[in-house]
Parts: sequence; C-alpha cells; structure tokens
Amino acid sequence: MKIFECDNCSYPLYFENLRCEKCGHFSGYSHTHQDMKTFTAANGFFNSDTDADVFKYCKNSGSGVCNWILPAREEIEYCLACSLNRIIPDLSIKENTEKWQKLEIAKHRLVYQLQRLGLPITSRSKDSKNGLCFDFVAKQGDPKVMTGHNNGIITIVLSEADTVHREYVKKQLSEPYRTLIGHFRHEVGHYYWSLLVSENQKILSEFREVFGDERVDYSHSLKNHYQFGAPSNWTESFISQYATSHPWEDWAETWAHYLHIMDMTETSNYFGVEVNPRVKDPTFKGKVDFDPYEILDFHKIYKSWAPISLVINSLNRSMGVSDMYPFVVSQKVIQKMNFIHNLLTD
Repeated sequence: MKIFECDNCSYPLYFENLRCEKCGHFSGYSHTHQDMKTFTAANGFFNSDTDADVFKYCKNSGSGVCNWILPAREEIEYCLACSLNRIIPDLSIKENTEKWQKLEIAKHRLVYQLQRLGLPITSRSKDSKNGLCFDFVAKQGDPKVMTGHNNGIITIVLSEADTVHREYVKKQLSEPYRTLIGHFRHEVGHYYWSLLVSENQKILSEFREVFGDERVDYSHSLKNHYQFGAPSNWTESFISQYATSHPWEDWAETWAHYLHIMDMTETSNYFGVEVNPRVKDPTFKGKVDFDPYEILDFHKIYKSWAPISLVINSLNRSMGVSDMYPFVVSQKVIQKMNFIHNLLTD
C-alpha cells in the first residue's frame, strides 16, 4: 500500500487512521479519490483541508470498524467497502465487535487493492446475479458453516479473527501461512474467476492450458486431496499444497499470492526499498522504483520483489519470528501469476 500524508501538516498517515497523529486533524479514506483526506469538523460534517469538499464518515464508523468517507451531499450511508456487507456479527456479544474490526481492516485493504487493479466492484444488493457480498458469521458448532465462496457470496467464519484459533487451525492443517487478508484474497479470487474467466471461451481455454481443466469433479478432487495429500513434487508447479487439489483452488491460491506480491511491491516502492546485499550473486539485488499497478511486465515486478522478500524473511529470523513469506515460487507459478497479470492489464 502507498504512504499517505496529512493534507494539513504532511505527516504520514496509516490507512486506518481517524486522525493525524501530529496535528490532530480528522482523516479518512475516500474511495472516489483513492486517497486519504484530512479535514476539520464543522456542524456535523468535515471540511477538507485542501479544497471546498465536505465529507461525512461511513455509517459503520459509529461501530469503530470503518474510517472511509463520503461526500456530505450524497444520501448513501455506507462506503464502497461496507456496502458489500450482507451479514455482520451479532454485536450484542461484546467480543464480536473486536473481531469485526479485524475483518473490516482486512476487507477494506482488499477493496483498496481491487480498485487499484481496476476490477469491477459491485454490491450484490445492486446486482443479484453478478454482485459481490460478504457474510461474517459465527460457526456455533455447525460444521456446514465454513469460510468460502459461493456465487459471489463470500463467507468468513468469525473465529478466523481470533489469532489463537487461527494459529491452532494453521498447525492442524500444517499450513505455513494463515491470515485474514489471505482468506479475503483467496475467496475473492474465486469470485473474479467466475466474472473474468468462466464466460469468456478464449480466456477459459488459455486458463486450462495454464491451470488445468476445471471441469474435473470438484468434490471428488477435494476428497482425494484430504485423503492422500499433495504429490511429493508439488513445489515444482504449485504455490501451496492446497493449490494441487483442483484448478479452481490453484487459481484462487495463485491469485491470492499475486495480490500479496503486488501489495508488497507497492509498499516497497513508496518506502524506496532497495536491496544491495554483500554477495556476488546479482539475483539477490533488487530495487522497487515503480508503481506495480502501472507495469505491464509481471516479470519485472517479480524480479524486483523477490530479493526484498528474502530480506524481510531474514529480518524476521533475526527476531525469532517465522518467515513473512514462507513460500517457494517456481517458474511454473510465476507463469500462472503472469497469466493473471496479463488478464488484468489487458
């Protein structure tokens, strides 16, 4: 994500800031400007620090889960990200508010990135056939309630916002990585496969050449995966063991990692990150001095990002923390990510 700055004093702002930590001016993200804005309060509305615009906060700011802003003159009450909610947690249960906050942070960051990619974002309330929505639900002992995607409806089980529970599931499934933003990116990948790939026969044919034939029975494939696991050589062609289960899951896993890399590359660009280690191998050197969302060549993006991921993993190890990006990206996986990048840039 880019670095935002206060319009009043130029102090850096985090994406979730409600106020500038230096001058105290109110702040919020405008999805129409795709930028953080700062302002002063007046008569229940907020006057921009840079122009005559007047804003109001999304209605969900009252629950402490959103800092996005809307033009004061508009009748709509919810921002783009919050308008995608269909079911929210039961807020009469105290701990649910904190979990919802964590879910919304991840979802708002997802929507920011979807906008940067130029992808269509339409609420299911406006398009019942092709729209997108989120259900944040408690499992409550029901084994049928699971995190997943179904025809534009993305369900996230509330317990995934519990760090301890998520770590427990991660160990149970022998996963190297499990985060909320990872869930959102994976599940929304299924949605955009339906939107961008499934109805276009040319793209669908190209997809099958890269990922395999999705017409293979999905339920049977998953059953085989959970019974027998991934093939021993899975790292040669897949980003994760779960990606081996079916071409749909391979797409969703690869899509999520493509979004990981694009986001980390954008962040590296705004922080001016350059890696020039004291080693002879030039492949360990990297510099991000470009906006990845403006680059057509994915190989350039990956080549610049890969050395930075090694540095971050090494820094984590210096602190006794697990690798931030604990994955091996093979040439076959880069080819799959390149397919996604070309699809989006086209």
